[in-house]
Amino acid sequence: MNEVNPEGNPPGQRGPVHRRHWVLIGIAVALVVVLVLVIVRKPKSGSGDAVAQPQPANIRTATAHLGNMGLYVDALGTVTPVATVNIYSQVNGMVEAVHYTEGQMVRRGAPLIDIDARSYRAQLQEAQGTLQHDRALLAQAVMDLARYKEASGQQAIARQTYDDQVQAVEQYRGTVKNDEGQVAYAEVQLGYCHITAPISGRIGLRLVDPGNVMFSGGSMSIAVITQLQPITVVFNVAEDNLEQVHDEILQRASLPVDIFDRSQQTKIATGKLLTLDNQIDTSTGTVRFRGQFDNTRLNLYPNQFVNARLLVRTLTNVVLVPTAAVQRNGTQAFVYVVSGNAVKMRNVTELSTENDVAAVSGVIEGDVVSVTGFDKLQDGSKVTVQQAAAPDPAASATANVGAGMKPGSAS
Repeated sequence: MNEVNPEGNPPGQRGPVHRRHWVLIGIAVALVVVLVLVIVRKPKSGSGDAVAQPQPANIRTATAHLGNMGLYVDALGTVTPVATVNIYSQVNGMVEAVHYTEGQMVRRGAPLIDIDARSYRAQLQEAQGTLQHDRALLAQAVMDLARYKEASGQQAIARQTYDDQVQAVEQYRGTVKNDEGQVAYAEVQLGYCHITAPISGRIGLRLVDPGNVMFSGGSMSIAVITQLQPITVVFNVAEDNLEQVHDEILQRASLPVDIFDRSQQTKIATGKLLTLDNQIDTSTGTVRFRGQFDNTRLNLYPNQFVNARLLVRTLTNVVLVPTAAVQRNGTQAFVYVVSGNAVKMRNVTELSTENDVAAVSGVIEGDVVSVTGFDKLQDGSKVTVQQAAAPDPAASATANVGAGMKPGSAS
């Protein structure tokens, strides 16, 4: 019989127990190698190699300074002419001549259109002839009255004859007055044949040509004139700002109004507040304001949409910082004030803004604020200042710098 080893395998064959021993030995060797590598790579204590620290953020700064800034109310407005006149024919007749060109600036009294006046001239002549005839009858009756008066005084005629002549004179006088009215009416009708400009302004496109027949009371206008100098702008201001604006109006004669284009980049004109409406529009919660402008350069055009900026008052000796320095966390505005080599977050109240300058409270003159690198900043962050922007002396010395305050944000 063949011999078997204790594991039950034939002689010369290794069993599974022997293989497990070699697997365990391999695992142990691998663990030892890993442990040695960890120990070798571990920095020695006191070797001077420190854990990497975050680098300070590179920022640019600006210094807060004192200055003056205007407090404004911004609103959308529409250019509205003081007067727009539609001219209609008041007589019947054919157009003989048109004396204006399209788009021409005309003065009051300038000739515009001539209508055939021959029939109206004849009516005037007829009325003048009737007047002349009745005036002669009146003069004859007055002379007879004088003779009758003398004869009646001498009792040469009956008193009744004298009294009848007195009333005859009054009748002729009434007739003369009626004739004078007819002459005046005929003169007015004749004057309607020569149409002149009732106001100064720009005339629109030509609506009639020579040879057209005009009718009195027609629905079609024959010319349209719009007054451009001066001109007004009507803009709506939120009722929340009405009280403070009303107080300013009571304190001084007028408030300055600036007009900008749709992009609010170019100033078109500067004028004054003329008046405000006597009631609030309940559908929009706004009050209509009207500003007046000389419009000497004709920059404002009727029905043009513009942005109106009303100066409510001027903030004096307020702290000014670049608008880039003011950040917001929800509704709260704040700035990063540089202290040493770190920044501190400080809440501020934005009073007004104009272009690249903001008037704020919460910082003082001389505070250095960050204007860049906000994505790397938080309260207490270390910083490195690249360049400190010097304050603009002109900005701090200039009064009435505009503030782009939205309606309702005035304080």
